[in-house]
Amino acid sequence: MHVVIAKPLRTFARHALLACAVALPALAGPALANPTIVFDLENGKILQHQEAFKRWYPASLTKLMTAYVTFRAIAAGEVRLDSPIKVTKRSASEPPSKMGFKPGSVMRLDNALKMMLVKSANDVAMAVGENIAGSQAAFAERMNAEARRLGMTGSHFVNPNGLFSPDQYTTARDLGLLVMAIRTEFPQYAPWFSIEGLAVGKKQISNYNLLIGRYPGADGMKTGFVCPSGFNMIGSATRDGRTLVAVVLGEKSAITRAETVAKLLDHGFATPTPGWLTVAALPSYGDTTSVNNLNNEICRKKPAKEQSEAPPVGDKNAAKSPYRKKLDHAPTLVAVGLGGATGPIPKAMLDASGQEYADVPLPSWRPDLPPPPGAEPAVIGSATAAQEPAKAVN
Repeated sequence: MHVVIAKPLRTFARHALLACAVALPALAGPALANPTIVFDLENGKILQHQEAFKRWYPASLTKLMTAYVTFRAIAAGEVRLDSPIKVTKRSASEPPSKMGFKPGSVMRLDNALKMMLVKSANDVAMAVGENIAGSQAAFAERMNAEARRLGMTGSHFVNPNGLFSPDQYTTARDLGLLVMAIRTEFPQYAPWFSIEGLAVGKKQISNYNLLIGRYPGADGMKTGFVCPSGFNMIGSATRDGRTLVAVVLGEKSAITRAETVAKLLDHGFATPTPGWLTVAALPSYGDTTSVNNLNNEICRKKPAKEQSEAPPVGDKNAAKSPYRKKLDHAPTLVAVGLGGATGPIPKAMLDASGQEYADVPLPSWRPDLPPPPGAEPAVIGSATAAQEPAKAVN
């Protein structure tokens, strides 16, 4: 007997199926209140998710989009890994975390990217953006263009380093799409995301990703923190040829975010068969418009030492956690620094005659006179810092 299902019933059944596909994976594993998503990097299939479309301030996870835009620029021939990245007056003035290079300092692009990804240097990220696109605003346009192309429908960017702005936000699901694009389109840069530490002269800088060197198979990718976002993290690990990625937003400390990511990865590796839904095909659900602000919970009620990406690793008096312990081996350090930039100047830093633009600040309107129409400063990136306490961003 052939049964014909009426169109309204078919529509209802399809919606019910999608609803179940959204709800069931969220019930698996540990119960979490903050946005999370865990997926298989090879095929994008989701093992677990919760509040995956909730808007969140990305903090320094923004630097993954900065890296992706830069990788695309390299592939397009706009710049090379040995091209000079000059520290501008604007980039040198960015707040910590930073390298502290003086304006006019020059580094290779590949060294700049390593400092941006491992040290999470805000000054270097801004310098990369300005050199690649010519200005912060132009680079933000490219970031948003790439987000649209990748289908990151819940994201908007205004700066390359993740300093707080109410207009800069993303979602756990969108970050999953970005990670897949980086790791599948540009596998040659994968080792940069698993660097244990940097050597800058005699100074050693450890990776803020506490899974690197401590969690078996850990190979990436990035951490982030600002007071309104809490402690964010994207962690990846590879075991027996299988790479899983966990995105966690809004944790309460650098230690708990590492522990949460590790638990999600453990659960994922213990789940041999992921669901049929992929990161790209996951239907939108939940609150997709408002953005949580954790400033009161994360910063105003905690001492300054707890408002940092640099946790007290090795502190004997701290609560026990495998991610508070020092590495059980001498960290492998990658040497970076200034100089050595013998490649061509980034095309965005050249004028029509092929000459390099000078880093000359634009004149501002005299403060004793009213500004002309259109001359008011735009509220972009850290210009909104007055709305939130000034805290180090990593």
